[in-house]
Amino acid sequence: MKKTILVVDDESSIRDALSKVLHAEGYEVVSAENGQEAIEEFGEKKIDLLLLDLGLPVKDGWRTLEWLAQVNPLLPVIIITGRFEQRELAEQAGADALMEKPLNVLRLLQTIRELIHEPMERRAERAKNRTSGFRYVSCDHELFRKMLNARFTTP
Repeated sequence: MKKTILVVDDESSIRDALSKVLHAEGYEVVSAENGQEAIEEFGEKKIDLLLLDLGLPVKDGWRTLEWLAQVNPLLPVIIITGRFEQRELAEQAGADALMEKPLNVLRLLQTIRELIHEPMERRAERAKNRTSGFRYVSCDHELFRKMLNARFTTP
């Protein structure tokens, strides 16, 4: 049975790109552009993992995570954000991973596989005792600089 990933990001290009990559990896993908839509999708479908941006309209990522963590504290959550210095907040909020944009897609897929296949007993124990297993992937600043230069260099 395919695992379902809920992708929540207000940028349609990011939702679309992640959906294509995740579909190619064999995942079912549900998308939402804000926190309220994410909560509605979560109520309608069985979600196995959440990819969550923080800067969302209607209901921001932190409030969305808070609500979802109360409903399902064992839901694997990967925060994807362009905001820097969010690691400590993400870990305290109960997220399993924080990945800064632009995303390292190979590391994202690896993290998704690890979290989706983590035994439920281990996940429950980690959630109960808040034992560390938090994953953090910082922005690839060199790649980001190259992207900016390519986009904004004048001939």
